[in-house]
Amino acid sequence: MPSLLDLIKTASGDALNASNPVNILFGEVLTVNPLSVKVDQRFTLPADFLIVPESLIRYEVDLKHMHQYTDDGSPNNTSEALTSKIVIRSGLAAGNKVLMLRVQGGQRYVVLDKVVTGS
Repeated sequence: MPSLLDLIKTASGDALNASNPVNILFGEVLTVNPLSVKVDQRFTLPADFLIVPESLIRYEVDLKHMHQYTDDGSPNNTSEALTSKIVIRSGLAAGNKVLMLRVQGGQRYVVLDKVVTGS
């Protein structure tokens, strides 16, 4: 059975951790493949320490298409349209400023979003 002193130490440690449950940081993407982020101009995190949500991953859609139609009884095809992929989300790029959360314990960091400046 733990002593009263041990219980007090545990409770005070839990209270200290609870008083600062979130650590918000700013970073700058140094490289994309492999991903690395420099945090608050103090240290650099490699991809193994980063949790990146799907919303920050590049997403492209291929909408290339062609249509068949009949003109005077003979089948024809339109020329291909939208031959280039459409970029829905550009993803992270070197130089992007990012907002991050340190997961309690400091071993992993969640990249929340890109930070934009100006109007």
